[in-house]
Amino acid sequence: MNARRRRISGIAVTAATAIGLGTLSACSSDSSAAGTGGNTDKFDVVASFYPMQYLAEQIGGDHVNVTSLTEPGQEPHDLELSAKQTAQMGEADAVLYLKSLQPAVDEAIAQSDVKTKIDAATLTKLEDHGNVEHDHDHGGEEHAEEDAHADEHAEDEHAEEGEHALDPHVWLDPVKYAEIAEGVTKAFEKADPDHADDYRKNADALAEKLTGLDTAFKDGLKNTDSKVFFTNHAAFGYLAERYGLTQEAINGLDPESEPSPARIKELQTEAKADGVTTVFYETLVSDKTAKTLAKDAGLKTDVLDPLEGITDKSKGDDYLAVMESNLKALETALGAK
Repeated sequence: MNARRRRISGIAVTAATAIGLGTLSACSSDSSAAGTGGNTDKFDVVASFYPMQYLAEQIGGDHVNVTSLTEPGQEPHDLELSAKQTAQMGEADAVLYLKSLQPAVDEAIAQSDVKTKIDAATLTKLEDHGNVEHDHDHGGEEHAEEDAHADEHAEDEHAEEGEHALDPHVWLDPVKYAEIAEGVTKAFEKADPDHADDYRKNADALAEKLTGLDTAFKDGLKNTDSKVFFTNHAAFGYLAERYGLTQEAINGLDPESEPSPARIKELQTEAKADGVTTVFYETLVSDKTAKTLAKDAGLKTDVLDPLEGITDKSKGDDYLAVMESNLKALETALGAK
């Protein structure tokens, strides 16, 4: 586990996690191992996790057969591929993935003969959101105080330096997700030119939906009592940056890491200072730490879904529905007017 995390952070971590089946109707006949390749009459696409699968389904429409390497409910970072999955991947027409997020997928793709390899990390710009657990910006005075107490946090910072990397969670920003969608569309048009017109038409419809989602977030979060929200892990940096919010994560980019006692105490203090009402947790990892912090600080809890997969616990059956649920949760927690 630790070796894997060091590898992810040491490489410029690229785009997003996510799992499961997205639009189930599009994949109900494809629930076996991914990569049916030449076995169907359609354009066969292997997606490494849910956000990529959703794009492939939305853009490809009736012309694609999409399968996912990550099962519903599986934590995508921990994915290990079977020999059968690796072999079958080579039979696909295209593979859509996010390099460096899932090392097992990267290795399999490198060994695969699949002609069209689409790395979503190359289709938008990834950002380094700094030390994801100590990112809170009150202004220069507070930063000066933080610098003055740097020695006190040296041990914590040393333990967390593995978290300092390019943030992979680009799909939680509708604008960046739309940029990836455009790149996927061009790749589909090139690889399957007979259906290029339909891919473009589907892509335009998806872009309109994502634009509407972006507008809803802008309008919904424009005027709130607080701009600070607490999350289980640092998945929402792009979303926070896009809509003028501040994310404070219990854990870093790794949802399974354990926060230090100093970090918990720091969050309790910040909750009072910033009018934080809610600690958000997610569906695919334990909510124990988030609920403990909430109880100790007298805060509420709610779900803010990083959309790393769709399961029966998800508040929605696809990307758009879950993002709309996330918006409602943020509006309530931040006191939107």
